[in-house]
Amino acid sequence: MKNSSVFTKVALGLLVAGSVAACKQAPTSTTAAPAASTASASGDKPTTVYVNSDTLYSKYNYAKDVNNALQAKLKGAQSDMQSKTDAFQREVVDYQKGQATMPADQRQVTEQRLQREQQQLQGYQQNESAQLQDDKATQYQKVYDKVDDFVKQFAKQNGYKLVLTYSKQVQTVIYGDPSLDVTADVVKGLNDAYAKEGSK
Repeated sequence: MKNSSVFTKVALGLLVAGSVAACKQAPTSTTAAPAASTASASGDKPTTVYVNSDTLYSKYNYAKDVNNALQAKLKGAQSDMQSKTDAFQREVVDYQKGQATMPADQRQVTEQRLQREQQQLQGYQQNESAQLQDDKATQYQKVYDKVDDFVKQFAKQNGYKLVLTYSKQVQTVIYGDPSLDVTADVVKGLNDAYAKEGSK
């Protein structure tokens, strides 16, 4: 059994780290269309406004709590995987130190056991990674749903016919007059609602 091969395969267990970047990234919406002021000629309140989703998700306390919880779970999974990997590597090193003096049948039994453990470790990594991804998708969906539900009510209460979203990552809105930016109001409303939920 080659030590480098074991290290390479087991290192796959740390692929979970790829989730960190995703967890740190704020969720963004891709449903926006180019913004345009729809205020009437008489100077009435505009019926089209936009929300900066970058700002929204960085200031929405529920989204921040979800991200923090996901990152904590990810760190826990990484720590657990590292611990299991280290323990397996110690077994491999111990075997390599003593294999020269082992009888052939004992070497064969030990190698088969190590191969099984390696496969189990890889299976564990894959399951953990899939579970983390599923959990992230579920938690982010809850954030999206809360934002969607709130914005629908917010639009109705304020007489908005269209609420667009702006993000630097998904630039579907090239320019929007600052007077049409209702991000601060949406963030405040969302955080107030989240605070009320926490006090129940």
